[in-house]
Amino acid sequence: MNLKNTVGLVVGAVISASALPAMAQYGMGGGEVSRAGSVEAEAFAQRYFTDDSVHDLSHGTLVGGGLGYFLSDDVSLNLGLGTYRNLDSDVTGEDIDGRLATLKAVYHFGEGAVRPYLSGGVGHQELDQWDRDGRDKTTMLTAGAGVKNYLNENFFVRAGVDVLYGLDHSNTEWMAGVGLGLNFGSSTAQVAQAAPTPAPAPAPAPAPEPEMQNVRVELDVKFDFDKATIRPEFRDDIRSLAEFMKSYPSVSTTVEGHTDSVGSEQYNQRLSKERAQSVRQALIDEGVDGSRLEAVGHGESRPIADNSTEEGRQMNRRVEADVETQVEVR
Repeated sequence: MNLKNTVGLVVGAVISASALPAMAQYGMGGGEVSRAGSVEAEAFAQRYFTDDSVHDLSHGTLVGGGLGYFLSDDVSLNLGLGTYRNLDSDVTGEDIDGRLATLKAVYHFGEGAVRPYLSGGVGHQELDQWDRDGRDKTTMLTAGAGVKNYLNENFFVRAGVDVLYGLDHSNTEWMAGVGLGLNFGSSTAQVAQAAPTPAPAPAPAPAPEPEMQNVRVELDVKFDFDKATIRPEFRDDIRSLAEFMKSYPSVSTTVEGHTDSVGSEQYNQRLSKERAQSVRQALIDEGVDGSRLEAVGHGESRPIADNSTEEGRQMNRRVEADVETQVEVR
């Protein structure tokens, strides 16, 4: 299969992935998904197009896996490791073993379920030699483009194309393929609405009573290890809660801070209170009267995830608050 046909197949995969039914960048409760601080694991397969003038090898396949960490909602750092399959010497026909390790920075576009991306980074490639002992080792610069389709808040499929430039041999090579992955640690600020309460049957003379419905706003702010500083990606969620409370001045809330299990209980109790006070002050700065806000710390006593894993500890380092009221249906 030549490069033109394979690129065509990958483009087809991109279009198919984009057409799959998927949630927009919002959870089932209607909240916007934030991926900052989350981790992604992926398995991939890529068609490898070699530079025959350098390697004298047939085209093969790279299969492997990778891990990525989102520095923000749009930027991630990704580590990948793969081994070559079906890679043969054009001279002797014997199988050639090899591997490729990469480190890439990836920028994601858009806010919905379908997110195009661009990537750039470095790689280290090792290939067995058909004519001598040892391995050919080279450092490579990489650049790529593709698209991810998040089937829900956690699962995604990916299709993309990469170009690799070898610094040791000045060779240019290509890869095109697909991946399947899982995201851990995304958070959602939810706004859940209950069904409206039916109005009673109207009396003959008086006008019917207005319909009312419950509206509930939930806030979930994640924190870095041993920090009480609000990360920038949660400012919009805090601002949304503040606007809601200013629209309904009769409601109040308790801001509750939590920690993971690292450190002493006494220290974590104090840290959880500092986190709650940090979010309370942010709401006050957005115009909410401080008398309507109470800050409490629960330390490590109320985990929502397993503290034996980094992903679980990240979910437990949080501040939560919710507001509920009734509004008239117009």
